[in-house]
Amino acid sequence: MSALSDLLAFQRETEALGQVMGRLGWDQETMMPRGAAPQRGEEMAALEGVLHARRTDPRLGDWLVAADPQTDVEKAQLREIKRSYDRATKVPAKLAAEIAKVTSESQGIWAEARAADDFAAFEPTLDRVVALKLEEAQAVAEGRDLYDTMLDDFEPGATGDSLSRMFASLRPRLVALRDKVLGADTPATLNAVFPEDGQLEISNTLAAAFGYDFTRGRIDKAVHPFSSGSGQDVRITTRSDPADPFNCFYSTIHEVGHAAYEQTVDPAYHLTAIGQGASMGVHESQSRIYENQLGRSRAFTGYLFDQMRATFGDFSVKDADAFYATANRAEDGGFIRTEADEVQYNLHVLLRFDLERALVSGDLKVADLPGAWNDRVEADFGARPLKPSLGCLQDVHWSVGLFGYFPTYSLGNVYAGCLYTALRRDVPDLDAALEKGLTAPATAWLGEKLQRHGSLRGPVQTIEHATGAPVSDTPLLDYLEEKFGGIYNL
Repeated sequence: MSALSDLLAFQRETEALGQVMGRLGWDQETMMPRGAAPQRGEEMAALEGVLHARRTDPRLGDWLVAADPQTDVEKAQLREIKRSYDRATKVPAKLAAEIAKVTSESQGIWAEARAADDFAAFEPTLDRVVALKLEEAQAVAEGRDLYDTMLDDFEPGATGDSLSRMFASLRPRLVALRDKVLGADTPATLNAVFPEDGQLEISNTLAAAFGYDFTRGRIDKAVHPFSSGSGQDVRITTRSDPADPFNCFYSTIHEVGHAAYEQTVDPAYHLTAIGQGASMGVHESQSRIYENQLGRSRAFTGYLFDQMRATFGDFSVKDADAFYATANRAEDGGFIRTEADEVQYNLHVLLRFDLERALVSGDLKVADLPGAWNDRVEADFGARPLKPSLGCLQDVHWSVGLFGYFPTYSLGNVYAGCLYTALRRDVPDLDAALEKGLTAPATAWLGEKLQRHGSLRGPVQTIEHATGAPVSDTPLLDYLEEKFGGIYNL
């Protein structure tokens, strides 16, 4: 056996164990009895200890030095294994296990605090999560900015400063468009009751329409929808609201975007270091383009309108044109990021980006987070959240230690804008297919250009390879202005 083959065989087992840990996390969010949370924390800590030992095994260092990669795929495998090894060897095993334990337990504490609208019940746990993640970042940083080390877990190569510049470029045109949209006549809202069984039936239809392979996945319900797994077992969740079926439908389409990426990765890469998405920003580009540029397009909403009438009968929206406007309705004073329209969504992300950087730098204390959050929401959206579940308790991310994750949502939107421009260029008859609920021309293009390659390339290189153009925020902003200018007659 060569050093390279030994390394790849060892890595395959590590990847398999990582999938097992992911399955434990999925179960915790969907089916685990609430009373099992303390034991699940112990289980996650124990498995994290095993994974950390493998990721820091001295043989990895020897194999990485001795390996002689010949192909681009082999070079990419070594790049990703080395990146993981270099980081893992800097984090003490005891700290890695403690983070796994605390963040596992924290999910349940957050969910109960959110349901009770009681930030004080969650504050000590969040304070502990922040402290542990800072300790981890300090171990990894070696003189680098602490927040940059957190970003690197989700978007290799990105920095807080580079993202700040991008977001500063986005903000003026977004705010100007938002002000015009909210000053125009508002489309009708849905005004009916939509039973859950009908919503979930349509949800399954939409998942299949967007190419989700149910033989390698399943849909369950969760407080905060997510996708979990890669390769041959990729599961998603959704949620329902009897007054707002869009919450269910577009949560499903969004998570199918994530899941389709993982299901489409070249099978030769499964259970390898490049057998998953290139980054969370690239991942979000898939979920956002599925949800918005495709799922909320005039062509596809016409199909969805027919599906809803067939399931629920006539409801408050009169025709497909009005339904398209309703599906893209901009809500003045909306507080929930996952329910935000495309115009305001990135403003929600920018808010979180600034607040978590302040938490990491020490400029903001956890105890002061609700007030700082509400002040920022009032400044950006003109109203204050009335309760924590509409404010700083609405997202699960910080409870599980995902600092550095939020900016990838806006980065994913920027990437999606680039991809959509290239998709429209290469697939000129796209709308004719979407009108019939046929997404295959779009999903096949994304599968061939991006998804099947996994993390063969870095994030920016992945997008530029797919589009043939440099990454820019201009396509996203142009798309938003054209789309909402048409809907609101601006």
